[in-house]
Amino acid sequence: MGLFDRISEGLARSRDRFKEQMNVLLDRGPDLDEEFWEDLEETLVLSDIGGGAASEIVEGLRDTAVRKALPDAYAVLDLLNDRIADAFATGGGEVLSGGPAVVLFVGINGTGKTTTVGKLAKEAADKGRTVLLGSADTFRAAAIEQLEEWARRAGVEVVTRERGSDPASVCYDTLDRAERKGAELVLIDTAGRLHTSSDLMRELEKVVGVVRKRSKLPVFTVLVIDATTGQNGLQQAREFDRALDLDGVIVTKLDGTAKGGIALAVSHELELPVLKIGVGEGLDDLKDFDAHDFARALVGDFDERG
Repeated sequence: MGLFDRISEGLARSRDRFKEQMNVLLDRGPDLDEEFWEDLEETLVLSDIGGGAASEIVEGLRDTAVRKALPDAYAVLDLLNDRIADAFATGGGEVLSGGPAVVLFVGINGTGKTTTVGKLAKEAADKGRTVLLGSADTFRAAAIEQLEEWARRAGVEVVTRERGSDPASVCYDTLDRAERKGAELVLIDTAGRLHTSSDLMRELEKVVGVVRKRSKLPVFTVLVIDATTGQNGLQQAREFDRALDLDGVIVTKLDGTAKGGIALAVSHELELPVLKIGVGEGLDDLKDFDAHDFARALVGDFDERG
């Protein structure tokens, strides 16, 4: 199965939901009247794309329809994929693309954060990069064991401490070891933190602050969110970005949700690049993000003229 086909399969539930809503819109006819534009914006919002992105997409399409004298709704929908793709924030290539870096992974429990770190380690090691893992989720013994297993699979080293240790000290030890080892990519798994708890978020701020101060390599902070949470994922992203000044986002579990549009809502509102998307449980199911492929997989085709 090709890369696009795998992404398309992972977004099948989101696409089906989107097309159901679009078919309701098209059942009323192809005229580009005010009701069409209002219904199109509502359809995008209901697909978890977010109010800001939906409004921008519709206004752009409306302007193009006037300038190019587009004949009907189908001509507008021919342009929808590109408009959705253009609404994603760009950048982020420096985070995981091959340069020396320390990357901290943050998010609430259950998003697939530790698994994501492990898959990235395997991918980078397979490309010949010198990778070091840091297990700073010291509150869950299972997280430490899980990351150790991923390190074994990837053939890379992992720095751990006993359960209950200070996460910031684990990060410090990890950076010390990275310098001695000459690691070019350091991936640090942090404890799941509820974005609604100010105390826990302050503790995470401390951890990130220690790493930014101590590291001699560029430091990036990446949020891992679970697509199945929909708009709650957007609220998580807002709080983590406010506290930590995020550099990018990875969206997991897109294969299990009809709320795939949340990737666009987060990227557009917070101006955060989507670095990777998770479209399955397999080792190779963490995919590079391509905005145009994502849009094609999310929207599908509407060539139903005549």
